[in-house]
Amino acid sequence: MAQPYIVGLTGGIGSGKTTVSNMLRSQGVEVIDADEISRSLLTPGSFALEELTRHFGEQILNADNSLNRAALRELIFNDSAARLWTDNLLHPLIREAILVLVRNSNSGWLVLSAPLLLESAAYGFVDRVLVVDSPEQLQIERSLQRDNANVEQIEKIMVAQLSRKARLAAADDIIRNDGDIAHLQHQVAKLKLFYEEQANVRHQTG
Repeated sequence: MAQPYIVGLTGGIGSGKTTVSNMLRSQGVEVIDADEISRSLLTPGSFALEELTRHFGEQILNADNSLNRAALRELIFNDSAARLWTDNLLHPLIREAILVLVRNSNSGWLVLSAPLLLESAAYGFVDRVLVVDSPEQLQIERSLQRDNANVEQIEKIMVAQLSRKARLAAADDIIRNDGDIAHLQHQVAKLKLFYEEQANVRHQTG
C-alpha cells in the first residue's frame, strides 16, 4: 500500500493541539503523537532515559527511577546547550519510531502531532502543515491550568519554540482556537473532509 497522506499538526504550548488531535481521533482518524512516543522512549531502564541520567545525573529522576519531567523541563529551558543535547538524543529516536508507524499504517491519511514540527528538519516528509493557533495570553492561561509550571517557565518554553508569526507563516491550514468548543469542532470537521479529499486524490493519481 502507498504511504498515507500525512498532515503535520502543531501549535505552541497551550494552543489546543492535543484537543484537536483528540477530536480527530474520536472521529476515527489515525493520530501519531510525538509526545506519546517520547514518553514511551523514556520509561525506566530505557536507553534514552539511561543516557539522559548519565549526562544530567539523578536529579532528573523520581524516587522510583522514572523521569521527573518537571525537573528535566526546568533544566533544559534554562540552558540552551542542555536543550540542544537532549534534542540531539531524542529527536532521531522519535523520528525513527514515527517512520515505523507510518510504514505500518493501513490508513489512507493520518495526522502526525508534533510540538516541534516546524522547528526540526526531521519532519520534512509531511504533506501538509496544520497549525492550531491561539493568542499568546490565552496560551499562558491554558498552560497554567494544565501544567505544573509557573508563568516564567511557560514563557521560556514559548521563547524556545518558533514564534507565533513564523508558525502561522509556515502553515498550510490554520485552526483558530480562541472561541468556544463548537467553533473548534466545526473547523476540525471541515478540515477532516478536506484531508480525506486530498488523500483520495493522492492515491488515485499516485
